[in-house]
Amino acid sequence: MPDPDKRMLRDLKRALKKRGNKHRRAELKKNLADNPDEAAHAEENLGRYRSDTLNKLDNDSTRKKKDTEKE
Repeated sequence: MPDPDKRMLRDLKRALKKRGNKHRRAELKKNLADNPDEAAHAEENLGRYRSDTLNKLDNDSTRKKKDTEKE
């Protein structure tokens, strides 16, 4: 039976990434309207919509790699 916590983490990350992408597009659109000359060089600021903190939270036995190095 699949782990319900793992499913919850995946759903949370999916929702966060979707919201972050929506936020990013809105920021790009705003920058383009405010300052069209510099819009291409603007830096992205995801702020609280970052999902990199959720990476590798689901390390379980299905994700572990076998050692292929033989000495």
